[in-house]
Amino acid sequence: MSVDAKNNSSTKLEVLMDIKDISLSFGGLKALQDVNLKIKKGEILAIIGPNGAGKSSMLNVISGIYIPQKGVVEWKGKLRKKIAPHDIARMGIARTFQNIALFRGMSALENILTGRNILMKRNLFLETLYLGMGRKQEEEHRQKAEEIIDFLEIQSIRKTPVARLPYGLQKRVELGRALALEPELLLLDEPMAGMNVEEKEDMCRFILDVNEQFGTTIVLIEHDMGVVMDISDRVAVLDYGIKIADGTPDEVRSEQKVIDAYLGAG
Repeated sequence: MSVDAKNNSSTKLEVLMDIKDISLSFGGLKALQDVNLKIKKGEILAIIGPNGAGKSSMLNVISGIYIPQKGVVEWKGKLRKKIAPHDIARMGIARTFQNIALFRGMSALENILTGRNILMKRNLFLETLYLGMGRKQEEEHRQKAEEIIDFLEIQSIRKTPVARLPYGLQKRVELGRALALEPELLLLDEPMAGMNVEEKEDMCRFILDVNEQFGTTIVLIEHDMGVVMDISDRVAVLDYGIKIADGTPDEVRSEQKVIDAYLGAG
């Protein structure tokens, strides 16, 4: 499905997460102020804004890391209360980070396998003996990891310790680990940061493929406006913790508030 076709039908999409009247403060600093945001099933939503606009704070609210002082978050129509990070993962929400958070001494394959941990049904006896269901489960998880490696075209570095990989491939492995959770909602924190043009093109292709082939809903923070406008179905703009625009890329790029706050810089 083309981006235009998806944009035309975006208003009909089911709301996966509904963020209502969120306010978040750190001491006297207001990171978010009465922000409303709907994340629709199957879309790619970009959150943009100048430095300090509240983008990372919003992503941390979505992922349950931050608990806002005001407002509520609904997941699939149900109120989401304070919840532990591993429970967020069980809900089907995965994320990558602006600063790569991989196990540097482990191989690409081993890092991706760690993303399967929450899906593994532990049985200490079977794991110890490596028999029956224990062996079958191990083989199934390894097969899923290998499928992700094939999808991300990193077969040649599957056994390489990630500390020895160039930055762009490390970002790809981190995406693979997030995908290993089989998330319904994937959060990407500046997935293109530090990449060259070719690496950005590859990452854009993988993000679009994840969305189209797996049906994964994606929310991303990204500073590269060319990337944002090319791959997003919808764009939300924050400025000083306030949402100033929310719409298709074409709608947002023509908003005077956005031009003044962000796009007009330079």
